[in-house]
Amino acid sequence: MKVSDIRQRFLDYFQEKGHSVQPSSPLVPQDDQTLLFTNAGMVQFKKVFLGQEDLGFDRAVTSQKCVRAGGKHNDLEQVGQTARHHTFFEMLGNFSFGDYFKRDAIAYAWEFLTEELALDPDRLFITVHHTDDEAAELWEEVAGVPAERIYRLGDKDNFWQMADTGPCGPCSEIHFDMRPEPLLGTIPSQEDFEEAGEAGEFLELWNLVFMQFDRDESGTLHPLPAPSIDTGAGLERIASVLQGVPSNYDTDLFQPFLDAAADAVGRPYDRDGQEGISYRVLADHARSVAFLLADGVFPSSEGRGYVLRRILRRAVRHAWLLGRREPTLVTVVEAVIREMSSAYPELEERRDHILRTTRGEEERFLATIEGGLDRFDELAPAGPEGGTISGAEVFRLYDTYGFPLDLTELMARERGYDVDVEGFEEALQEQRERSRADRAASDLSVGEDALQDGWTEVATGDQVFVGYTLSETATEVLAVRLREEPQALILRDNPFYLESGGQVSDRGRVEGEGWAFEVRDVVRVGGRSALVGTFEGDPGQLKTGSDGSAVARVFGRVRHDTERNHTATHLLHAALRDVLGEHVVQRGSLVAPDRLRFDFSHTSPMSAEQIDEVEGQVNRAIWDDHLVETDQMAYDEAVSQGAMALFGEKYGDEVRVVRIPEVSMELCGGTHVRHTGEIGLFKISSESGVAAGVRRLEAVTGPGAFAFMESKAERLAEVAEVLRTPPENAPRRAEQLMVERSELESLLADLRKGGGASSSELDVTEFEANGATIRLEAGRMKAMDADDVRAAGDQFRSDASSSARIVAAEFADGKQTLFAFVTDDLLGAGLRADALIRDVAAVADGRGGGRPHMAQASVGDPAKLDSALAAAPEIARALLGGGE
Repeated sequence: MKVSDIRQRFLDYFQEKGHSVQPSSPLVPQDDQTLLFTNAGMVQFKKVFLGQEDLGFDRAVTSQKCVRAGGKHNDLEQVGQTARHHTFFEMLGNFSFGDYFKRDAIAYAWEFLTEELALDPDRLFITVHHTDDEAAELWEEVAGVPAERIYRLGDKDNFWQMADTGPCGPCSEIHFDMRPEPLLGTIPSQEDFEEAGEAGEFLELWNLVFMQFDRDESGTLHPLPAPSIDTGAGLERIASVLQGVPSNYDTDLFQPFLDAAADAVGRPYDRDGQEGISYRVLADHARSVAFLLADGVFPSSEGRGYVLRRILRRAVRHAWLLGRREPTLVTVVEAVIREMSSAYPELEERRDHILRTTRGEEERFLATIEGGLDRFDELAPAGPEGGTISGAEVFRLYDTYGFPLDLTELMARERGYDVDVEGFEEALQEQRERSRADRAASDLSVGEDALQDGWTEVATGDQVFVGYTLSETATEVLAVRLREEPQALILRDNPFYLESGGQVSDRGRVEGEGWAFEVRDVVRVGGRSALVGTFEGDPGQLKTGSDGSAVARVFGRVRHDTERNHTATHLLHAALRDVLGEHVVQRGSLVAPDRLRFDFSHTSPMSAEQIDEVEGQVNRAIWDDHLVETDQMAYDEAVSQGAMALFGEKYGDEVRVVRIPEVSMELCGGTHVRHTGEIGLFKISSESGVAAGVRRLEAVTGPGAFAFMESKAERLAEVAEVLRTPPENAPRRAEQLMVERSELESLLADLRKGGGASSSELDVTEFEANGATIRLEAGRMKAMDADDVRAAGDQFRSDASSSARIVAAEFADGKQTLFAFVTDDLLGAGLRADALIRDVAAVADGRGGGRPHMAQASVGDPAKLDSALAAAPEIARALLGGGE
């Protein structure tokens, strides 16, 4: 039975039993910061089990894609070494949310395995928690399993809990007997059963979690009012049993991936050889890479992106071990897309992005891996000695050659070496601190630390930000810092935006009776926004509290230009995801009054057509004059409605949502225009790469876009004036000039090959020497540079025989140089260019030398050049032995 058939049979069976078939949730948990990746089928139902969500049904069935390659659940190092470990796997699961419990869960599992899949009941063994008498009795009663095939284990194997506190309960597992033929049918003791399980002779196929308790902080278990069921069955393991193969990699699921790897490497997969490990790593890692990229994870140096990059680079290293020096994993990833997109359409939908990103990551690592492996060989030479690789060297492999720590650890273990992980972490932390210090040194803004002390006239009261609705307001001064630099104020009602989410701080002015304060920056101090700037007037007039009334005014035009750019950033994000694909995720931004900058995940430069399409979409959204709506709502509600939350950002329970109907919905604390039409115009000014897999767009809006276009028009007018043509004709005139230049360059090249136009100015002398007629050319020529003269000399030597040429070349700067060229057949007769140029140059007080066939010399006295050229024939005769 094929894997695809097993998956579908499972879903169909439980659907017939009243379960709602639910699609697999993404590998990135939508609303769970406690998990790096979805690692079990129950993850998408955690809130249901916790009583925080009602889905409208109380039974569900899924085939859930899972990854275990980082954090607590990490099978990365075992992949390829064992028959069952994978970074990516599919978990079949059926769930009851307060509906059926142990009896039905046991009945469903047994019926599906023994009747639907026709597994031999005598090869199925059961484990239960040692306290769970009820489950043990039900296995005998409902499934007819003999008591001697039911084993009782402890918490480590047969008790499940979601966290230290909360829902938990005992487990019951179904194991398949994989022992050799003589042992089949025998009943092992509990000790032998456990040992055989560790050795892989009893294979766990199914795990039933009976969620029936709530553990409090003291560890006490309280019965849940609505006990639930969470079961999971490994699809790959079931397939290996049904197909009668010894390893998951021998099933029909993995064969296409192993074949793709073999085709790329150029030799067949050998499961029993050492190389077989590398083939299996490629087959396994290709699935993780394809699915993680499809679900929006992007290779990076931290978090989920770092795990993905580790998986990619581990695969590249194994391809390298197989002799591949070019992208290989991408070939296997393409096979994954081809074979699995019918079950998971997102693979085909994001095909181009997946393949492009995989190939790009492979190429980047291949560019450094050879140097890294050479360095590793120096640090850990093969041999019996072993040793420890220092943390500094491990960090160098990471920082210079891109080797993740776990890859270095794996390679070190293969050669019997240890790795100084603590030293590596210290080196990594030092680098981070240096980076922070460098950033701080280049940051000219005022930091919070500079404003901790020096406050006077501090009044009580809370600060309120009113800048979302007001740019000018009457307010009171709460605190003053005027006696030290930098000077600062804190206001009760504050309209000044504090830099956050990429949007820069507001600037403006605060005025009171007899004083004013120019605001140039806003800094958070003690949880409040402090205005940094310059005080004007009499300090004695500045009061705080109810006596410190003032008017705070944000520079309106500057704020509005900033709002234009911020709202345009949201439109740009939406347009990029539409044009380039849903893999586009914001990686950083700057929103200032004069421009916006947007960094996003994408592997290759945008084409001119893509830039035009993105620009067009943003402008259409502007001219449609959409209403920009803002709302405060619960984080969970916002995400469930489709609001985009940025990876790595921390959000509170209550969030601010900025919605542009039919275009964009994002979590954002910044200020925005009220209608998109206020933006006016949007123009992309540049596109560039800033890091591996990260592109940057810079753009301008409104007045900035108009000024940008005006500047372009002015430059076009200047070009048109130089070309002496109207601006509208400038492009065509430029094309004509480029064609003419090309023609002239071609003509010049032809002239160089033919010796140049000045060749006809050379005087020719012929004389007899050593029984042959010798031809000597001597004279002057003009040339662009020495290369011109050499090119003409090479052509002369190629076309002539028994000939020599002496040339006095004059260059554009007025400098004159002598050159001599001699054909090969004269070299044996005794005429060499270096000897000829030496004697001729001496007549003009020059010196020179070179090779036998070509030489050059300086001209000491230009007035003697004619005499030197005239003497050339006699000098040549003398060098040939006199001549006739």
